[in-house]
Amino acid sequence: MKAFFEGIQTLFVDFLFVPLDLLRSLELSNWWLANLVSWTLMIICSYYIVYWCKELQKHQDNNEENQDTTAHSFLK
Repeated sequence: MKAFFEGIQTLFVDFLFVPLDLLRSLELSNWWLANLVSWTLMIICSYYIVYWCKELQKHQDNNEENQDTTAHSFLK
């Protein structure tokens, strides 16, 4: 059983976390490049938040949204 968990440790530490170790070592020389993944994810999330808000506004303008407080039976 111990060999199984050591195998999992080897998989993650020696193979799957290598890109993260490279980013960690890159942080000492260039902070911007080390955080490139974070910046990319923030930009993608911001884009889709704006997109979702625009879609909600379209439904609001077309009066397609049901804002009746009794729209659900548990709200009666």
